[in-house]
Amino acid sequence: MERLELTILRNLIYNEDYARKVIPFIQPEYFQQRVEKVVFEEVVKFIVKYSSSITIEALSIEIENRRDLTESENKDIGELLPNLNNLPVDKQWVLDITEKWCRDRAIYLALMESIHIADGKDDAKGRDAIPHILSDALAVSFDNNIGHDYLLNYEERYEYYHRKEEKIEFDLDYFNKITKGGLPNKTLNIALAGTGVGKSLFMCHVASSVLLQGRNVLYITMEMAEEKIAERIDANLLNVPIQQLEDLPRAMFENKVNNIAKKTQGSLIIKEYPTASAHSGHFKALLNELALKKSFRPDIIFIDYLNICASSRYRGNMSVNSYSYIKAIAEELRGLAVEFNVPIVSATQTTRSGYGNSDVELTDTSESFGLPATADLMFALISTEELEELGQILVKQLKNRYNDPTMNKKFVIGIDRAKMRLYDCEQSAQKDILDSGQEEEYNYEEKKPKKSFEGFKFS
Repeated sequence: MERLELTILRNLIYNEDYARKVIPFIQPEYFQQRVEKVVFEEVVKFIVKYSSSITIEALSIEIENRRDLTESENKDIGELLPNLNNLPVDKQWVLDITEKWCRDRAIYLALMESIHIADGKDDAKGRDAIPHILSDALAVSFDNNIGHDYLLNYEERYEYYHRKEEKIEFDLDYFNKITKGGLPNKTLNIALAGTGVGKSLFMCHVASSVLLQGRNVLYITMEMAEEKIAERIDANLLNVPIQQLEDLPRAMFENKVNNIAKKTQGSLIIKEYPTASAHSGHFKALLNELALKKSFRPDIIFIDYLNICASSRYRGNMSVNSYSYIKAIAEELRGLAVEFNVPIVSATQTTRSGYGNSDVELTDTSESFGLPATADLMFALISTEELEELGQILVKQLKNRYNDPTMNKKFVIGIDRAKMRLYDCEQSAQKDILDSGQEEEYNYEEKKPKKSFEGFKFS
């Protein structure tokens, strides 16, 4: 039986269309025999340099010019080349079988590298790198999409404009306005606030509202215990002040929880990790375990909160600046959102100067400005003594990839800290907010540049 590697090499030589499709994905180390690896390297080198397929004669000459081959290897190659004759083969079959071969070889090599790392024989990589190495190998596939042709692919573009994107809706009117109907999948969304302002309260409220929509929610906490998060969600969903939860009779508590269960088809899982000990690799393992053991796949993930996550790229004892470290965490979480096709909601702290500031800016992001560069939506939660007396909290858009951030740039929402709830305020509460953008509408005629030198006077 002929080895698959010979079929691949033969088609690289005689099937130019096949060669151009697979060369970006085949690595030299996939070939187990050195002579096959040498032939592959020379074929690829020729195609890249001359933009055309190579002949057996040219291949033979190129290999003869190499000075790194032994006499035995030259002999083996001499016996190999005559076997690389042109044989007809189904084009799609050879593409499919090559893709499977690439994936199998990538997985095998990744396993060997992982064992090497696990045995402590790799000084550059730690064991935390193993999940990333294996996931990259499992993701090997031929992507035939080489870009969007603006003039030819207009139909696909038109359909995209009119396709209704699946979103996770808020139960807060202004958040739906600024996101055009809710949070899309594959996004990272960040709340910026000072200590005690309401980062966890915001996430617990949104988690509760999404559960009532019949969706699955995963809440990962690294700041508070699982029971503390559940307590906040109990206060929200059971409509009981958090201080009075422990006074509820068991039968009444059970009855209220059962009533919530009847209202939703969704589930809410709360998972606690020690502070700064878990990264995207741990979260990925958790998601896979939940899918396997409980058939649970979340529609949205909350991570409380981003700054106390770890990075899968950087080990804890590595010397790295906070900008790179926090940016790496943000990028890894956004990558997780893309991989599992969910929105991720997290939070970050303001800097010392931003704490207590009534007009927070992006520059008030704690530790790293790389975080807002990665986020799709970022907003500040602002509390002042005046707002606290009114039972309100101010929201200010800082970055928004879903909508124009100058529209409804600032707005207030009601807050009931006892019941860990947020709610819509009356429209009159929004009117006195400066720089809110709520009354602004783009006037094309007013914004157009003048077409002449009207009003210009010559001296």
